Formats: sequence, structure tokens, C-alpha cells
Amino acid sequence: MSRPRKITYHRKSRVLEVAFDDHTFDLPAELLRVYSPSAEVRGHASDQRRLQTGKKYVAITAIEPVGNYAVKLVFDDGHDTGLYGWEFLRDLGTNLERYWQEYLTELKAANASRLPAIPVGQWNPKA
Repeated sequence: MSRPRKITYHRKSRVLEVAFDDHTFDLPAELLRVYSPSAEVRGHASDQRRLQTGKKYVAITAIEPVGNYAVKLVFDDGHDTGLYGWEFLRDLGTNLERYWQEYLTELKAANASRLPAIPVGQWNPKA
């Protein structure tokens, strides 16, 4: 698997641009976070994946190279344990629509939301 020529994070749109020699993918931080390859998200078996909710506005705060095979993404919600290999990033980009639809379907089935929860006592609506 060839490594990307360039990886650029666009803070305003919260999109990670991953440019391979033959194709460039725009991967939303939210999708990268909810499909993190970490054990915390994926579990240790295929049936242990944990649905991530409330990640609509998650952002990437750091991108750290890991050898010649991956990057570690650090998110502003504190998540920093996933290693995103080149093959995994290409798969997310190639199948972006399918992954996005699966995520939305899982949220709906769990009656969950992409929006972050507001802790009790932290929201004061104006009268």
C-alpha cells in the first residue's frame, strides 16, 4: 500500500484531505472519529464495535506520523488511541458514502444523535 503524498487538515470544515498518487479523499473528522480503528471504538472482535454518539462537531487537534504506515489522530474530545493506516484511510475514502449511511442508520436504530449532549444545568434558554 502506497503512503499518501500529502495529508492536510482543514480546521474550518473539519475535513482531513488525504492525497494518494491516484486519488484525493476528503474525510470528515466526525467519520474518522466514529470509525476509529482503536480498541475503544472497535472492541477486540467484529461484534464489539461501540456506536459513537454526539460527535458532529468533533475536530482533530493533532496528526502524528507513525512509522511509514499510519498516522495517529488526536481529537478534541480526548480520543487519541487510533492508528489510521494507509489502507484504512483509502478504504474510508473509497467507501465514504456507505460508511456514512451505515453510521446514520446505526444512530437511528439506537435512537441516538450526532449532536453532543448538553449536561444538565449547562443550558439556559432565553425566555
